[in-house]
Amino acid sequence: GEYRAFADDLGFWEQAGFEFPEFLSAFRWAKAVHHAPMALMNVASSNINQWTVLAGMIPVVYSLSLRRLAVVPFDGMHRHEILLTVLQCLLGMLLLVNMRFSWWEAAVIFVLWFVQFVVPGIRVQVIYAYIVVIALGVLQILLGHRRLHAFDAFARIMRGATPDAARA
Repeated sequence: GEYRAFADDLGFWEQAGFEFPEFLSAFRWAKAVHHAPMALMNVASSNINQWTVLAGMIPVVYSLSLRRLAVVPFDGMHRHEILLTVLQCLLGMLLLVNMRFSWWEAAVIFVLWFVQFVVPGIRVQVIYAYIVVIALGVLQILLGHRRLHAFDAFARIMRGATPDAARA
């Protein structure tokens, strides 16, 4: 009981310490409309970094600290955190696939993130909320209400066309 409450509080502050700087800089960039794309790229870049370099180093550092190869043990809370991160990335991808990002889409992501951030005890409910919102996004794509413009933009960039030239 008491230990779990302490661990939940510690998890809150640990998460605050890791995620606060990236969101603070994103809010700074987003204050000016012409810098809003930079804010979005700041958060996306941070998540990509978190999922590749940082997450990939955890088992390496863990094994080095034990001086032998070892598997990193996860408990239920760790599994929930990983699932929340995966779902948040998937939702972000679904919302950005049309190459537009509206205020209400930003509000949905922020509310889901903020709720699980300030009330860590409802992580499972937030996981279900992410799944529902993601399902609605997939349904929008299937019904043709959300276009997959990101794939066309990526193909143009890979062919060497600049994004500005592609819009002309």
